[in-house]
Amino acid sequence: MSGAVNPDMSGAVNPGIGLADTLIVQEVATRDGFQIEPVFVPTQEKIRLIDALAEAGFSRIEVSSFVSPKAVPALSDAAEVFAGIRRRRGTVYVALVPNPKGAERALQAKVGEINLVASVSETHNRANMGMSPDASIQGFARIMETVAGSGVSVNATVATAFGCPFEGDQPEDKVVAQVERYLSLGVDGVTLADTTGMANPRQVARLVARLLPLVGAERLTLHFHNTRGLGLANVLAAFETGARRFDAALGGLGGCPFAPGATGNICTEDLVSMAHEMGLTTGLDLEALIGLSRDLPRLVGHDVPGQVAKAGRPCDLHPAPPLKAA
Repeated sequence: MSGAVNPDMSGAVNPGIGLADTLIVQEVATRDGFQIEPVFVPTQEKIRLIDALAEAGFSRIEVSSFVSPKAVPALSDAAEVFAGIRRRRGTVYVALVPNPKGAERALQAKVGEINLVASVSETHNRANMGMSPDASIQGFARIMETVAGSGVSVNATVATAFGCPFEGDQPEDKVVAQVERYLSLGVDGVTLADTTGMANPRQVARLVARLLPLVGAERLTLHFHNTRGLGLANVLAAFETGARRFDAALGGLGGCPFAPGATGNICTEDLVSMAHEMGLTTGLDLEALIGLSRDLPRLVGHDVPGQVAKAGRPCDLHPAPPLKAA
């Protein structure tokens, strides 16, 4: 983690951006997590949770999505949520948008950042967006025109960057080419999304090593799902290769409605706990996150996958059991 070559991963050199001991976590539960929940989380509960997450120290929170209410009814209150949250200084409030109309609604709501998504997989993008990846990216150009001059930043996500449940592996060159197209549009940041939880650590290290010189560690985000139990291992592989920004969802909420078998995102409090145990800085209040995660079942009506909220932090020790009589 100090700039040395790591032969066990990719042979890549950590680029060193002054963040050697910092891991930046970006919260996505209220968008990526709530979007597939069958129970509608009340608007005021969403606002309360977002405000609490901001107070816990997040620099970025993906609040909601300006998509058709018919397509994603769970997020039909996006404008009301943005209108109700307290804007904490130092926190960027993000919205996912699919088209120029969504971008206009996002600007009216005074979002801080817009997130665009296109799959590198043809089949997945048609299932998710109803069009080819090329058509999606052409549409992004029109969104960039809508946003120009607003002061709102734009992030673009490569979905299925590590594999597609319909097509299988996606060539690295294809992923790199899509990132290059994003950058040519003038986006401010790029996310590589393991939409279906198919990534493995060595694959992650290779792709991150290729893209860091192109995008830069300050502009590259990794978005992993824990579908096959490799989420935190993939974070560590990316971190040791030089990546520093990672999406995560409180409680491990989330999943992709167009990816068979896909489960939730990597769990925020589990990731933060791992980082703190490794001596890394996150700027986040882990105790507060655990408390918020333990309240999630009340909001969504079911248990959530996170582990640390169930087991406690490693430093949360228990009294010794009474000694048995000799």
